[in-house]
Amino acid sequence: MATKPSGSVQSEVDGTGGFEKRPLGARLVSANTFWIALVLIALIIVFTALRPAEFATVFTFQTLLIETSVLLVLSVGMTFVIITSGIDLSVGSVLIFAGMVAGKTMEALSPNGQATGAGWGVITVGLIAAVVAGTVWGLLNGFLIAVAKIPPLIVTLGTMGAALGAAYLLNNGSDVRSVPTALNKSLGYGTSLGGVPNLVLVAVVITLIGAWLLHTTKFGRYTYAVGSNAEAARRSGIGVTAHLLKVYLLTGFLAGVAGFMSLAYYASTTISAHTTDNLNAIAATVMGGTSLFGGVGSVLGTVIGVFIPAVLKKGFNITQVQDFWQMIAVGAVLIAAVWFDQRRRRQRNSR
Repeated sequence: MATKPSGSVQSEVDGTGGFEKRPLGARLVSANTFWIALVLIALIIVFTALRPAEFATVFTFQTLLIETSVLLVLSVGMTFVIITSGIDLSVGSVLIFAGMVAGKTMEALSPNGQATGAGWGVITVGLIAAVVAGTVWGLLNGFLIAVAKIPPLIVTLGTMGAALGAAYLLNNGSDVRSVPTALNKSLGYGTSLGGVPNLVLVAVVITLIGAWLLHTTKFGRYTYAVGSNAEAARRSGIGVTAHLLKVYLLTGFLAGVAGFMSLAYYASTTISAHTTDNLNAIAATVMGGTSLFGGVGSVLGTVIGVFIPAVLKKGFNITQVQDFWQMIAVGAVLIAAVWFDQRRRRQRNSR
């Protein structure tokens, strides 16, 4: 009788515990994404029932989409990292640093250091500066983790503080507030395609590319393989070191893009508004069904995980419930998601 390969990628992806065929319904019910999607739907139904005239409106959902756009981009990168059984605590600080670099670059290229009236040439250079800044931090994280073999928790905890400190140094501890009006009006608050905010469109495109990369390409298969069993992946010919370097590079790149998006939306670097973005991205990714133990996860699940805290916050505000309850509710959902993942793993390993 053929033996079932331990830690197989297929086993991790579909959560079946092996390659045996199971009914679609059974596979769906066993998936974390299914249950977390039910939680999101239930929240929407409850708040709609409580305040139909205020919650179930186009304006409310449009606002939800805008408010989650930056976090969604961060969380897409975090999904890749956690699937490899890693972690990145630095993405929030890298976002701040990238936004600061973009802001200072656009100021330096503008007359009298005021970027308010800058054109698209200056804005393009600012975008490139933000992306490069984020990518450099991602490269540093990847090198220290994949090549120097330092644990991801320690590396990204260190770069989290370093990136934030560097951002403060760039502008003497204060925010950059001179942002091109054209950038704020077009990307920050501009709309297209029937009123869809441009910021949301950017987030959607990045999310779709991330889903394609993770679920249909060799890069995605390698990501699952490394997270399932790094040693087995190495023996099968996968360059684990190089792949981890690419994953953290991708995460840094996306943090740079998110930093520029935030700059466009707030017309400022808003340092204080992003100090917990790293934890929010991790929580959203894990709530969406991505396993902290590696090898399991999906971009769709992450999208759902991003919207749960956002819906809770919006719903509590509309129903005039204190925001503190949102923190309790999100914490409960996060713990439940991790418990469900552990339970599923124990059941699979006992077979």
